Amino acid sequence: MTTDTDPTGRDTALDRDRDNPLCARRDLFQLPDGIIYLDGNSLGALPRSVPERLSRTVTEEWGRDLIGSWNSAGWIDLPGRVGAKIAPLIGVADRDVWVSDSTSVSLFKTMVAACRLRPERTAIVVEKGTFPTDGYIAASVARVLGLELRWCDSNDPLASIDEDVALVSLTHVDFRTGAMFDMGAVTEAAHAAGALILWDLCHSTGAVPVDLTGHRVDFAVGCTYKYLNGGPGSPAFMYAAPAHQGELDQPLSGWMGHARPFDMELGYEPVDGIGRLASGTPPVLALAALDAALDVFEGVDHDSLRAASLSLTDYFIELVDARLGGSLEVITPRSHDRRGSQVSLRHEHAYGIVQALIARGVIGDFRTPDVARFGFAPLYVTHADVYDAVDHLVAVMEQEEYARAEYSTRNAVT
Repeated sequence: MTTDTDPTGRDTALDRDRDNPLCARRDLFQLPDGIIYLDGNSLGALPRSVPERLSRTVTEEWGRDLIGSWNSAGWIDLPGRVGAKIAPLIGVADRDVWVSDSTSVSLFKTMVAACRLRPERTAIVVEKGTFPTDGYIAASVARVLGLELRWCDSNDPLASIDEDVALVSLTHVDFRTGAMFDMGAVTEAAHAAGALILWDLCHSTGAVPVDLTGHRVDFAVGCTYKYLNGGPGSPAFMYAAPAHQGELDQPLSGWMGHARPFDMELGYEPVDGIGRLASGTPPVLALAALDAALDVFEGVDHDSLRAASLSLTDYFIELVDARLGGSLEVITPRSHDRRGSQVSLRHEHAYGIVQALIARGVIGDFRTPDVARFGFAPLYVTHADVYDAVDHLVAVMEQEEYARAEYSTRNAVT
């Protein structure tokens, strides 16, 4: 139990880590010495199981067994098998998640399929502050289907929903601020208006457990290279509620979504179930890496995962408040039911602050125009990391190290 009465002391951080049932999970990751990694909301850390799995897939399955590995190594089943590992994190049945394409392609396919389920309706609702890809893809879907793209206010998306709306597409956790929608309330309101809803779970899955089934969500898409640690460019997952799967008419019907792909028939007959969202040949190497990476969640209690996330973000906010005296504005909601697993700070020199921290071995990232963003992956970030990161942040601000860096789009990825 915690004994240190000073919340700003490092002993408090160590006590909180000892009380965290997930703390030992950190050993499952390959983390560089001397680095405090607070950017898992952009790219997750490397699970130790992945290199060996990739080596086996390349040298034995591909190199030795060649094409036979589609059957002997189960390559053909990877999209559904990997999806089944993600399913518990989003509150759905194992059979209802498919993993194969990029986030952009997955959004396009599910958005078109959803809108085709409401052919009499004429509009798609997307929030103005959404991640750019979501807006770009929604605009493409609107052009292809001849629909209106309706931009809503993130503070009140329900004001833009009426009887003309076919689909409401929202990002569960905002990529800039870490603010989180009330999934149940928004979904219920969309359904009350006769619209379908699609949730982007890119900044949720793996840190913020959700219950898509309980909230009666229609569609969801999420990337796997952030909190799911699948590696750069790992394929996204797609979810469609079982009630919709038999009617799905997605725009990229490929041979892997055919009921009998190896009959090589001229006409297309979709397979039953979530596999109807499949298109081409699955990316085996990427899926193998993701399959191994997801094992770090085996046996993880979802309540513990969320509790660790909230404890880490609470502690970061607490230390910033106590030690930086308002020189940095916390723009992430403080309320637990409105916060994801990141904390964003606003400052006119945010880019320079992030660069100065990176030079000190504290990895966060920057979002234009003035946001320093820090992600807290609950399986490998510790309270001691949080304490040390804020210690460096205090030094950066006191010594004005941020004044030495100028923003460059070339370096914007970090």
